[in-house]
Amino acid sequence: MITPGPSFKENLARLPSIDGVERIDLVDKSGTRVASIEIQPGKQGSVAVYQYLGQTFDSLDAAAAEHGLAIFGEHTADARNHPGAHPNIDRLIGIATGEEMLLISVIPKADA
Repeated sequence: MITPGPSFKENLARLPSIDGVERIDLVDKSGTRVASIEIQPGKQGSVAVYQYLGQTFDSLDAAAAEHGLAIFGEHTADARNHPGAHPNIDRLIGIATGEEMLLISVIPKADA
């Protein structure tokens, strides 16, 4: 497990590669997919963070969410000040403050 610093860019450089990942699916306890994070401009960092959280924790619970918020570094403060601007960070804030835990499913590229 990494020890996050204050810079998202530096934290991101320490995470595993997302080569071969098509998307991240987030699944509730009943098995229903509640969200997906696709590989697209502006979302690659979120895909990397969520993939890492899925590899490091059994589920996306409050402890995993807090660790994810630390990895997002300075973007976490911006998300707290501008709800809705960073939906993937907003989700972590919600789980860290009592929303239902989720499971993280990494969907590989078809050609990977």
